[in-house]
Amino acid sequence: MIFITAKFPIRPEFADRWPELAGPFTTATRGEQGCLWFDWSRSLDDPTEYVLVEAFRDGDAGAAHVGSAHFQQAQRDLPQYLRATPKIVSQTVDQDDWSELGELAVK
Repeated sequence: MIFITAKFPIRPEFADRWPELAGPFTTATRGEQGCLWFDWSRSLDDPTEYVLVEAFRDGDAGAAHVGSAHFQQAQRDLPQYLRATPKIVSQTVDQDDWSELGELAVK
């Protein structure tokens, strides 16, 4: 799978509304056939930063995502709410779901 984590620095005046502003993009992406997950979290240290954790089945699914109409719409709509360009880590990993964190196993 393609596993991606991205940090989105949101302009302070839009930080509380980011889930709503990114909502259409989030919903459309989650509906893609090759999307495994697409989850936003808000930083505990910086309330203007959101972290996106996303995964796609494979490179073809990732390419379909980037080529989609909703991705292109997000490229037009979302930058106005950002205070800087998002940072990203993208890796191909040999699994298709989350693994358990054995060091914190619940018994």
